[in-house]
Amino acid sequence: MSKTAIRLGSAAALLLGVSVAMAQKNPPPAAGTGTKADNSPGTVPAYRAKQVLGTKVVIQGNTNIGTVEDIVFDDAGQIDYLIVDNGGKLVSVPWEAAKFNFEQRTASVNITPDVYRTIPTYTVQTYPQFFAPTYRTDVYRYYGLTPRPFRRR
Repeated sequence: MSKTAIRLGSAAALLLGVSVAMAQKNPPPAAGTGTKADNSPGTVPAYRAKQVLGTKVVIQGNTNIGTVEDIVFDDAGQIDYLIVDNGGKLVSVPWEAAKFNFEQRTASVNITPDVYRTIPTYTVQTYPQFFAPTYRTDVYRYYGLTPRPFRRR
């Protein structure tokens, strides 16, 4: 399988597992169970896509830039981007750039409003080629990050 983007819909129930656990600091309670996830030593907390989808995204100055509409991951299952929707204008946010607070259903991204205004947007009719080397490098640069190497199956 090539390095194609696989998109999750809002009905997805994908476990995000280790990728999320390593990237996040605030583990959430298990959704819909009424009990907390087992985050005891030696266990890896599990996170579900529906805990990320619909999350409010803010940048510096507590400026709201929209909500997480979708998640893009590669054919090896590694999450690369959040797709943030702001009134029909979509923007790619590298997964590593977002810091989640699952209890408040928010994600914060450490960029200024001025930088955010320079990031190219797209629509559902004009999705970018997420894994084109130039696109990845340019998008990650806006967030002060370097894209990680692709993990192959």
